[in-house]
Amino acid sequence: MRITILSLVACLLMAGPGFAEDAPGGPTQDPNQVRAGTYSLDPDHGKITWSVSHLGYSTYYGQFTGVSATLDLDPKAPAKSRLSANIPLGGVLTGSAALERHLAGPDFFDTARFPAATFTATAVEATSPTTARITGDLTLRGVTKSITLDANFNQAGVNPVDKRYTVGFDGRAIVKRSDFGINAFLPLLGDEVTLRIEGEFKAAS
Repeated sequence: MRITILSLVACLLMAGPGFAEDAPGGPTQDPNQVRAGTYSLDPDHGKITWSVSHLGYSTYYGQFTGVSATLDLDPKAPAKSRLSANIPLGGVLTGSAALERHLAGPDFFDTARFPAATFTATAVEATSPTTARITGDLTLRGVTKSITLDANFNQAGVNPVDKRYTVGFDGRAIVKRSDFGINAFLPLLGDEVTLRIEGEFKAAS
C-alpha cells in the first residue's frame, strides 16, 4: 500500500511559512529548521510494514520494499507541496516463498495485471508541531480510494554516513482490502490492514 508511505512527508508541511529556506546541517527535531526543496525517498530506508489478522489466531506481518517517492516541499505554501509514491507489489516480503507467490496471484495483488500501487497526497492537516494527518489517493488493483494516514516528523540534518541532507518520518494508516477488490478468505482473514511506514528522504543535490 504504497501509500501510501510518503504521505508522511507531509509532516514537514505542517510548519507552514515558518520553514527555513536554509538550515544548519543538523540534526534537528524542529520542523521550522527543515530545508525547502525536492526530496527523494531512500529505497534502502523506506519500507511499509503491514499487518492483518490471521483467522483470529494471530497477527501476520509482512513488508513492501522497493518503494519510491518524491516530495516537492514548498515551505511558504505547504498546501501546494507535492508528494507521490510508487509501491511495487512484487516486492512484498513475508518470510515464506509460497505465501509471497500466493499474494502475487489473482486472489490478492494480481501482479501480472497490477504490478504496482500508487499514492498521491491531496491534503495535509497539521495536528501538532511535529504531526500531521495526510489524505491522499491510493490506487491498488485498478481501484482508487481516498485514505488517511497519521504522520510524524522525526528529524532532519546531514546524514553522517552519506553526508546528504536527510529528513525522516514515520506514520500509520488502516485500509480495508475489500475496498480494493481483495476479498479472498473474508471474513476469516482480516479485512482491515494496518500499515506502518518508515521513510528517509534525501534532498536533491
